Formats: sequence, structure tokens, C-alpha cells
Amino acid sequence: MLTAATIAILVVMILAIIRCIVGPSLYDRILAFNMFGTKTVLLISVLGFLMGRPEFLDIALVYALINFISVIGVLRFSDSAEFNHQRQEQAPIKEDKR
Repeated sequence: MLTAATIAILVVMILAIIRCIVGPSLYDRILAFNMFGTKTVLLISVLGFLMGRPEFLDIALVYALINFISVIGVLRFSDSAEFNHQRQEQAPIKEDKR
């Protein structure tokens, strides 16, 4: 049963990578990256249980924290970069009234 769960998680991870590469927008790609990280945590946990190594749960928790912080950082960076890009496009052109 756990072997089937591992295979299912791997399939979902492959689909997340495809969405991360092909995603129509930046936010779809970031969401796929976050989903890939979540599925990685699940995969590490299931593999740790299959191999009888409970210390894998510690690794999974650390990876979950790193994934969360990195996604928040990327979202903040992309939001400010996108905002600045839109602001520059919408800036009115000042005409010289001589």
C-alpha cells in the first residue's frame, strides 16, 4: 500500500514540475513549485516509514520550513518586481509645454 502511495506521489511531483515549467503565469509556476515542495515532504516521510528510519521526519520538517520561507521570499520579490514594472508602464509621459 505504501509503495502505491510512493508511486502516486512521484507522478504528482512530475506533473508539478511540468506545470512549473509550462505554467501560463508566474503565480501558477510558484504554486506548482510550492506543491512540488509539499509532495517532496510527503515523499520523504513515506520513504522514511518504508525504510524504518523515523529520523527522516526531521529532515522532512526542515525541508517544509525551507520550502515555506523560499516561496514567501519569491512571492515578495516577484510582487515588488511586477508592481514596479506595471508602475513604469502606467507612468504618464510628461509633455514639454514650451
